[in-house]
Amino acid sequence: MAVTGLLLVLYLFAHLAGNLKIFFGGPTFDHYAHWLRTIGTPLLPENWYLWIQRGALTAAVLAHVAAATILARRARRARPVRYAHRPKVQGSYAARTMRWGGVIILLFVIFHILDLTTGTLNPVGDRQHPYADVVADFAPDRWYVTLCYALAIIAVGLHLRHGLYSAARTLGQRTARGERLTKAAALVLSVVLVAGYLSVPFAVLTGLVS
Repeated sequence: MAVTGLLLVLYLFAHLAGNLKIFFGGPTFDHYAHWLRTIGTPLLPENWYLWIQRGALTAAVLAHVAAATILARRARRARPVRYAHRPKVQGSYAARTMRWGGVIILLFVIFHILDLTTGTLNPVGDRQHPYADVVADFAPDRWYVTLCYALAIIAVGLHLRHGLYSAARTLGQRTARGERLTKAAALVLSVVLVAGYLSVPFAVLTGLVS
């Protein structure tokens, strides 16, 4: 679960870097989107890199979900009889809601693909001009899309903060100093990720990107 989670985190930051190109204007953003389709050419046919990437990400997500399910079942088997009285567990909000947060993120990913990848749910749906798709998607009259996007991204940030800390422990981090550094790094990375992703829809909503 830790390894697949880290792979997904690396993708999230790479994807964020591409998203931020929208602040350089439509031609730059559209050129970047078209460039993604040509990575690996002429060795690979056009779009093959994207399909390889999608396949790898799908496999990582499925493995991550499978690992979460296995761990949840092991936890239940370890305590087959419910506690008569279970005291409130001390921990962060993210730690207490990791499973539900994961479900929310999964549903958001499905919507996001249908919206900005296939264009099925997008008001423009022009795969040749993704800049126009993004601007139409987060237009002021579609505030509810921006709201749902913001909530989902915040859920990603909470999931990431606890996930990075847990992954570090799983992969061998055990010292007190390392724990402090890991918590700080997880918080910083989560804040950067959330702020970066939310900057795009709010820039469109406020007219900074149009």
